[in-house]
Amino acid sequence: MAKVCLTCNKGTIVSGGYSNRVRATKFNPIGKSRKYPNLQWAPLADGSRIKICTKCIKAGKNTKIV
Repeated sequence: MAKVCLTCNKGTIVSGGYSNRVRATKFNPIGKSRKYPNLQWAPLADGSRIKICTKCIKAGKNTKIV
């Protein structure tokens, strides 16, 4: 299963990087990294379940899917 919310299509993003100030020091920067949405199993009204993000669970979007 893909790492995407089935209700809002929230997926992975590439974040990070570093500023020129960090680059100018002796600090060893990590660079870019991939961040994933917080997907959880949520029950549907018909008894099955799907993986949706926690923002959609809080909004109650899993109860509206039939």
